[in-house]
Amino acid sequence: MTSVDSGPVPFTVLVGNPRPRSRTRGVVLTAAELLRERLAETGVGLAAPTLVDLAELPAGLIVAEDRCTAVREAYAAVTGAALLLVASPTYKGSYTGLLKLFLDLLPRHGLAGTVAVPMMTAADRGHRHAVESYLRPLLVALGAAVPTAGLSVLESEFGAVERVLSAWSAGATPALGGLLDRRSRPLLSRA
Repeated sequence: MTSVDSGPVPFTVLVGNPRPRSRTRGVVLTAAELLRERLAETGVGLAAPTLVDLAELPAGLIVAEDRCTAVREAYAAVTGAALLLVASPTYKGSYTGLLKLFLDLLPRHGLAGTVAVPMMTAADRGHRHAVESYLRPLLVALGAAVPTAGLSVLESEFGAVERVLSAWSAGATPALGGLLDRRSRPLLSRA
């Protein structure tokens, strides 16, 4: 058996904040770049992330039978990712309805074969649990592998977000790197 390098790992960042150019988007894009750097150090090359910001999609067309090209492309980017970083602000103790609406329309096991990282921003320390209690189970129910602890960033930590993300990624990178390396380098048997 030998491993074959299949190129950069497809990477998508899904932002479920209904506000355009939200602070959650800023935090998740910083996390995405840090993950790319850390995983590159382990030998796993991520493609430049494809950004799917739900605030930029026409919400009514997410559920419409005749979806516009942008919505179809968003679903293709999410289901085609090997690594999917999913971010939402904490809203009423959980993730946003917009994110739920989008993910509900994926087929059953629509994220099978995808490694997912749940991330949430929160105003209150008491909402830190939402990423593990609500977003992680949703991603698992869709078939994603979620090998690391979810990331919860408090608004009070936005000023030091690099430090928070660095501490989280130090623990998450080995698990993500090992799983992505195995998935992105298929083993072929020699004849």
